[in-house]
Amino acid sequence: MNSSRKRLIIMMEIAMMVAIAAILDYFTILKFWIQGGSISLAMVPLFLIAFRRGWKAGVIAGILFGFVNMTIQPFIVHWFQALLDYPIAFGLVGLAGLFTVNAKQTVLKRSLFIIAGIFLGGMLRLAAHFTAGVVWFGEYAPEGTPVAVYSFVYNWSYMFPTMLLASAILLLLSNASKRLIQPEQKAA
Repeated sequence: MNSSRKRLIIMMEIAMMVAIAAILDYFTILKFWIQGGSISLAMVPLFLIAFRRGWKAGVIAGILFGFVNMTIQPFIVHWFQALLDYPIAFGLVGLAGLFTVNAKQTVLKRSLFIIAGIFLGGMLRLAAHFTAGVVWFGEYAPEGTPVAVYSFVYNWSYMFPTMLLASAILLLLSNASKRLIQPEQKAA
């Protein structure tokens, strides 16, 4: 496959994963956090493209999804907070692709890489939301609660279940269909 055709296929896959993420985010599982955040499946396609096509495609998909998400249901108090909570946070999810996952790995190794990648991407997203929370949302912390503790607990309360859910789904998908994580390689 020539390089321009391969780039086109990767761009189409990125666009599809961003669209799927937006649809999945619309149907949140739990959304009772007042200042934003929810448990949803939106990160699953972002992790999938990162594992399938690498960290660069993952970061691009995450940034694009962040901008899409920012236009649909924004909670914005400052322009830099908007960038940090949306395109930067979701772009960092794409760094899960630093862990190379392929169908030739043993189930154990592939599973460990998927979990490690999701942990990395999820924790980096958490760090972005945590930072935004400390800088811009400290006023919501209950009296006597340190802002950093409040921001961490608030963001962890939806990020941890989201990471667990994404891990479970991607582990099931990677074992059910290895082609989902590794595209078919055809001779040129």
